Amino acid sequence: MSNQTSLQKGIDIITRATEADRAKKYDEALKYYMSGIDYFLHALKYEAQGDKQKATIRARVEAYLERAEKIKEYLSSNKDKKKPVKKNGGDKDKGSESDKENKETRELQNSISKSIIMEQPNVKWSDIAGLEGAKEALKEAVILPIKFPHLFTGQRKPWRGILLFGPPGTGKSHIAKAVVTEAQGSTFFSISSSVLVSKWLGESEKLVKQLFEMARAHKPSIIFIDEIDSLTSSRSDTESESARRIKTEFLVQMQGVGNDNDGILVLGATNIPWVLDAAIRRRFEKRIYIALPDTNARRGIFHLHVGDTPNCLTEDDYKKLAEKTEGFSGHDICIVVRDALMQPVRKVQSATHFKRVAGPSPQNPNEFVHDLLTPCSPGDPGAIPMSWLDVPSDKLAEPVMSMNDMMLSLMNNKPTVNAKDLQKLEEFNKDFGQEG
Repeated sequence: MSNQTSLQKGIDIITRATEADRAKKYDEALKYYMSGIDYFLHALKYEAQGDKQKATIRARVEAYLERAEKIKEYLSSNKDKKKPVKKNGGDKDKGSESDKENKETRELQNSISKSIIMEQPNVKWSDIAGLEGAKEALKEAVILPIKFPHLFTGQRKPWRGILLFGPPGTGKSHIAKAVVTEAQGSTFFSISSSVLVSKWLGESEKLVKQLFEMARAHKPSIIFIDEIDSLTSSRSDTESESARRIKTEFLVQMQGVGNDNDGILVLGATNIPWVLDAAIRRRFEKRIYIALPDTNARRGIFHLHVGDTPNCLTEDDYKKLAEKTEGFSGHDICIVVRDALMQPVRKVQSATHFKRVAGPSPQNPNEFVHDLLTPCSPGDPGAIPMSWLDVPSDKLAEPVMSMNDMMLSLMNNKPTVNAKDLQKLEEFNKDFGQEG
């Protein structure tokens, strides 16, 4: 399997696109351009480091998208020229035009329908440690209006736009999953930038409009837009016409004249809220800072991720781990725990000796057996020289995870949140947000 990053793959594919473009193989070039743009968007979301690299990738995406749109327009116009002129004219032409519009609407709806979450993610409020402010705001905006609609009459109206901002890995997307689970009866649209941006000339704004029309048709509904900054960054003279039209359509649909948005919540998430367009920022009435977890929240996160995996950790151990992970995000702690959970597996894999112990059967935990094998040091009483390959699959006693495993994992994993970005987030929160 290739170890190439999405950015490297994107560059390779765009290189092929430009070669095909120069050779006037426009169908082939178009296919490569769109594939390359998808890889760039993935790199922007998951791989880009620092504002400078993100800005470079965004500029490339806009340039390649603009070229792809021009090619698409050229191919479409040439294709239309080859169509025979209808002899009956008039009404038949109008009918075919109407059919074409209906077909286009159906295609847009099908594209958006793929973003509707039909299954429940089964993430509850109790599965999220801390973030009480964010939970309360979302209950006000989503859960209470659905359960007690009579509370929200007259001038008391639920929030229509909530922006979750904070460092990567603090649980913004996880909260959105909890909203899906708790807001039973709502239609949930989970939208990424690639759904709306990776389209042809004129289709992006049509997709935005269609998204809101479908949300109005399926009330109550929630539109969750992850990495909303990639769609609604500040307007500038250098941005493409396509990007400007998408932002304009968002503004119109979120709070435009003649649009009934009762029963619709737009939930946005971003790691870099300072790049949002000021008009878009105003549309989000609640701007909640999802900060790095405090000591109590970190302890809860350790508990959640260890779960019921066999371990010998005490409450003092959890407290010590929480104190040692200052500056870690929830995702960072998840990685620490996952690495620590692999330590018993590594012990099995590297063991040269095993000894016989009694314990629950690997196949039936309710059955207690006396002839299980577990890894041990060569000097332990009853140590038998053998490797894991010699141990029958139904005879291996799982070593429990210990505090030493946690500490070893902690030594090998560092926090991923950049101090400079954290300072920017805190400044943005001081100016525009509230604590989550």
